[in-house]
Amino acid sequence: MTEVFDDRQCTLGEGPLWHPIREDLFWFDIIEKRLHSKAKTWQFDEYVSAAGWVTENELLIASQTQLFRFDLETGAQTKVCDMEANNPITRSNDGRADPQGGFWIGTMGIQLEEKAGAIYRFYKGELRKLYPDISIPNSICFAPGGGTAYFTDTPTKQIMGVALDADGWPKGDPWVAVDLTTTGENPDGSVVDTAGNIWNAQWGAGRMACYSPDGTFIEAVKVGGLQATCPAFAGETGTLYCTSAAEGIDGPNEGKTFVAQVNATGQKEHQVIL
Repeated sequence: MTEVFDDRQCTLGEGPLWHPIREDLFWFDIIEKRLHSKAKTWQFDEYVSAAGWVTENELLIASQTQLFRFDLETGAQTKVCDMEANNPITRSNDGRADPQGGFWIGTMGIQLEEKAGAIYRFYKGELRKLYPDISIPNSICFAPGGGTAYFTDTPTKQIMGVALDADGWPKGDPWVAVDLTTTGENPDGSVVDTAGNIWNAQWGAGRMACYSPDGTFIEAVKVGGLQATCPAFAGETGTLYCTSAAEGIDGPNEGKTFVAQVNATGQKEHQVIL
């Protein structure tokens, strides 16, 4: 069972990121256009949803229209590239840095428009669309060693795996890594531990479920918010955080950020190489 890590209720909490140099957790409230840390909140003028760490003081943040560098000390923003800047119906959603230094990010319809989004990868100055026609991109995470990426389109109830080449680009066709079509859970964000097991936040089930690389269910950790959205390890420890959403639901703990101690060890959060 988790405990409350932070009392601030997010309308749509997402994108938890453990910064290994600052030893601090960052997470987003997408709908309220905010970035949180334990000690501070930053307000933006458009939707923000996910980040990777670039330096001690800089994050790469995905927003509704772009990827930009953000200075945590000064608040300065520097655009890196546009991302669906001319598409007013979409915003960014789940994202994470890969072991090769790339940054994967999904987009989706602001009003949940079917197949309005896509999954992209930014790597060494290039933003490339990997998978089009995505409705709700989630579960972007990576196996140890950088040979496999995972992702989902949540309504399909399947987490997909895909092999990666030496530079981190997908090679070959994706396969079904975790199949929830018979059990009915909604796969939201995921993270992979050092053993290669996938920890998946499940929207509407109020839990994080752990699956082996072959998709076998191992265990579940109850989350205090029904709409669990995304997990993140505190680096190479057994401390596992999870964001949640209060949107459309009442309850004293909905939308808060939670923490649990689990019998697993996280990977060090990968650095984005710009």
